[in-house]
Amino acid sequence: MRCRERRISATAGHDRGVPGRALSSARRCGRHRGPTLALYSGVHDPNFVVGAGPDAPVVIGTILEIIVALAGIGTAIVLHPVVRRQNETVALGFVGARVLEASAIFAGVVSLLSVVRLRQAGAGTDALVTAQALVAQYDGFFLGQGLLPVANALLLGSLLYRSRLVPRILPVLGFIGAPLLLSALIGTMFGINDSQTAWSGLTVIPIALWEFSLGIYLVVKGFKPSPITAGLTAAGQGTAAR
Repeated sequence: MRCRERRISATAGHDRGVPGRALSSARRCGRHRGPTLALYSGVHDPNFVVGAGPDAPVVIGTILEIIVALAGIGTAIVLHPVVRRQNETVALGFVGARVLEASAIFAGVVSLLSVVRLRQAGAGTDALVTAQALVAQYDGFFLGQGLLPVANALLLGSLLYRSRLVPRILPVLGFIGAPLLLSALIGTMFGINDSQTAWSGLTVIPIALWEFSLGIYLVVKGFKPSPITAGLTAAGQGTAAR
């Protein structure tokens, strides 16, 4: 919300011939999105579509986002046959949340690539408003994406916590991070918070630790022995016997 307001202020300032402070604010807004999304700092310039400079950072950023989206769907599909033995409805909800998250990423990518296409086509000043609207649309999708890790942490975390497939401290990190991240996102939506505040940065840490530590643990050790894994082993042996 604040990012959008700064971008509008930047455009107004440019029309009056005093763009400096407003434009730098808009660029800071783009840079604060993390290592991958920092590639989009240029496209957040209100005059990007008529300006000079390479398009490659935006294209590279969109490719990385597509990889993230596909990886999210892939991990949900891989985990589903295991966690559905704990609760099939919740496991299906987790897959749905991952697909919805990927869909939001794809929609945002299309918005940014449309801006690049307008620039490459030489649309000129007539495309300024359209380009800024597309970038604002991407920002909206990005904010919406932030809600889905909250759902993922609660859905997958509850399945892993109850099944004891991993140490319980891992899903507990997700349970702690979910409400913290949700509070920051709601504050941003209502203009109370800002993506550049210390609170926003701190609320991301537990969710990031949850997702990173879970991935490392599963790659290194796999699932802990449990009735669920025993059932999968027995089912696999029965199939092989046939």
